[in-house]
Amino acid sequence: MESKRESKGLGASTHRLSRRQFVVGTAATVGGAAMGVPSLALSEASTPFQLSSQASAALAESPLVYISPLLAGGQESRCHGEVWFFADQGDVVIFTSKDSWKSRALTLKRNKARIWVGDFGPVWRALGRYRKAPTFLTQAEVDSSPATFDRLMADYSQRYADEWGKWEPRFRKGYVNKTSELIRYRPISA
Repeated sequence: MESKRESKGLGASTHRLSRRQFVVGTAATVGGAAMGVPSLALSEASTPFQLSSQASAALAESPLVYISPLLAGGQESRCHGEVWFFADQGDVVIFTSKDSWKSRALTLKRNKARIWVGDFGPVWRALGRYRKAPTFLTQAEVDSSPATFDRLMADYSQRYADEWGKWEPRFRKGYVNKTSELIRYRPISA
């Protein structure tokens, strides 16, 4: 079966990248490789929206993102939380309790969210400083793929190595017991 990448001609040698695509992709790949992070370069196959170079670089460097699900009217909810994440195929993926507001928002058909990228500590202590960080709007959905979970666990074991011994069993238990889930946030606009 032909992959989306091949069907769009992105794997073909005749595909030409724009200067912006090349610079953003190279910065994300080089920055991520230097830090041992998988490539964060976004392709047209993974999302039609291209993150800014600042957002791509921040995703390669930051251990945290701040997420606020959007209400039905489009305004931010009062729930803003910092979370561990991993960049997967141009998307931000998190693992969270099904009781969290991020998961409950999806069950209420509130599948848009705003993400800020940076490390400002716990949201209650950040005093809104994260609002000056690179930001983008996303379309959220539950990702039930075991392969995504495996990639997240591999990424987290390196990215959060200092705390992983404590958290890894909890993540596995939440996944097996289905009390937690993966949420995939696909960038859609600035």
